[in-house]
Amino acid sequence: MTNSATGDLIRTRNSKLGPKVVEALKARHFDAWFFEDEGEAVERLFSLIPREDVISWGGAMTVDELGIKELARERGYRVIDRNTAPTPEDRAQLMRQALLCGTFLMSSNAVSEDGHLVNIDGIGNRLAALLYGPRQVIVIAGMNKVVKTLEDAVERARTIAAPINATRFPGMTAPCGATGACGDCKSPDSACSHIVITRLCRPAGRIKVILINRDLGF
Repeated sequence: MTNSATGDLIRTRNSKLGPKVVEALKARHFDAWFFEDEGEAVERLFSLIPREDVISWGGAMTVDELGIKELARERGYRVIDRNTAPTPEDRAQLMRQALLCGTFLMSSNAVSEDGHLVNIDGIGNRLAALLYGPRQVIVIAGMNKVVKTLEDAVERARTIAAPINATRFPGMTAPCGATGACGDCKSPDSACSHIVITRLCRPAGRIKVILINRDLGF
């Protein structure tokens, strides 16, 4: 069987699973959608953002892969982008400002089939925004992030997402960045200092989840 054929079978399976995960998320008071097409998913995302909103984001490879940051600028939205900061102090200040933006964009390290979001963070800025602050949070994720159970979701976040995240930023010394495996470390550079399970969206609808039938991020 070719890789292309394998991919087609996976997408067919995801076409059946995606709507079920959406219903599980809605039962937990998230707004949620499933899209086959990346372009339609991105257009839905922008339809959810008022023109007057300031947009910011966490370190989401999915947001980068879909070109959402560039589109936000092209469409005239005001953005808070920590990567524009000239100094570490300025970067930290922008990250604080992002906690009060109108719309915060992120992905999720894992989504369980029964509608839990599981996310890890080193410093905690992304998860702080997820929990409280921005008026709304839009989570956009590929179906590769969907796993069977909550326990599987935590394992995925720690054993797949964390080791990869530990290699993204220069100077990080977390052991998983060197070994590729979670060592349950106590490193000051730990990529999973914070592990958050979001089992319900409160207030209802503040967190919006868009699933795409593609492999996106890690």
